[in-house]
Amino acid sequence: MKAIIVPAPGGLDRLKLVDRPDPGAPGPGQIRVALHATSLNFHDYLICAGKLPTADGRVPMADAGGVVEAIGEEVSAYAVGDLVVSCFFPDWQDGAPKSGDFRRVPGDGIDGFACETAVAPASAFALAPAGYSAIEAATITTAGLTAWRALISHGGLKAGDSVLVLGTGGVSIWALQLARAMGARVAATSSSDEKLEKLRAIGAEFTVNYRARPDWGVAVREWTEGRGVDHVIEVGGAGTLAQSIEAAKIAGHIHLIGVLAGRAGDVPTAKIMAKQIRLEGLTVGSRRQQLDFIRAIEATKIRPMIDRTFPLGGLADAFRYEEAGRHFGKICVGW
Repeated sequence: MKAIIVPAPGGLDRLKLVDRPDPGAPGPGQIRVALHATSLNFHDYLICAGKLPTADGRVPMADAGGVVEAIGEEVSAYAVGDLVVSCFFPDWQDGAPKSGDFRRVPGDGIDGFACETAVAPASAFALAPAGYSAIEAATITTAGLTAWRALISHGGLKAGDSVLVLGTGGVSIWALQLARAMGARVAATSSSDEKLEKLRAIGAEFTVNYRARPDWGVAVREWTEGRGVDHVIEVGGAGTLAQSIEAAKIAGHIHLIGVLAGRAGDVPTAKIMAKQIRLEGLTVGSRRQQLDFIRAIEATKIRPMIDRTFPLGGLADAFRYEEAGRHFGKICVGW
């Protein structure tokens, strides 16, 4: 089968499209999946670009959408022909997080899904939403589930709440869509006026260009008439956290899910305490949360925002497109 591998020490120019042995028939409790799509996330980029170490020859990519080709003994949840989507933490089925690392995450600690076929435990996948394509399903694993866990599973988002999303990447756009579907108001940031217009077109009530308004947290708080927002989807990390704290209400909730603006920076801990903000770091979610999310997708009819799709052999080009920051929503790879 065809697969992309990451030769050590990584680097986009070193990604290779190779022939790998077919994984064969599924064993007890397993399914064989014909993979047709994956979607890009920052964690995948770090692996492929050689910024996070992984095994020599690792098959990258955590997200996958594909069709069940065969089922092993003791598998009853799937039938041949079902469209399925992968789970980011295949061993985390329910309850509290089981691990603080990526040793069992596809595309990092184990082989991922930049390949034509996979054989894995049935519990490492979930049925995709009815009516979704494989490419749409592949946006659920990481970005979609992260937004769902932050706002719904942990945040308890309610109709009438206010949400701030940073930028126009996959998690932020999913969060905007979920918040609007739940009846929440949304503010959004970007450095591009063109992207701000797109954000307003899909439901953002207030937008601010963070280059034109460096104190964008204050601008967001002004939009709420001084109260502050209930939720912040914080994808920037230390580089943006101070302004997110400015934007949040007293006892608001900041969901820390990324470090796109850098790992270093001043964190105003005194202001976190004074505002009694709940600052929570989280990484994706469990399979149980993913099943809840998929059920919500089917009820709300939300479709993911897909910016562009590349072929499997164009994975490096897809990451270069991501590096350029021109995308709005998800970048996908389909084959």
